[in-house]
Amino acid sequence: MKSAYQILRKPVITEKGMNVKESERTLVFQVAPEATKTEIKQAVQTIFKVKVENVRTSNFEGKMRRRGRFEGYRPDWKKAYVRLKSGEKLPDYAENL
Repeated sequence: MKSAYQILRKPVITEKGMNVKESERTLVFQVAPEATKTEIKQAVQTIFKVKVENVRTSNFEGKMRRRGRFEGYRPDWKKAYVRLKSGEKLPDYAENL
């Protein structure tokens, strides 16, 4: 079994991610591609000490990139939207932006 820090790779700090965080009480993370929704839920609950209502995930395929005559693909990755239960305090992982 993976640890919670291997499942949650990093928070997605974008304008859309911050708007979702403030309006819908939802945190956005880049997670391990093989992680399930229950593993993501347990990881967020252990790291941030909050109660999770539900988890939505989406998979992204890596884009083809070129650098001169060399080409390759960016890696595939998975995004998770984690909605907290009402009454839970939102963690401040991106407060100085």
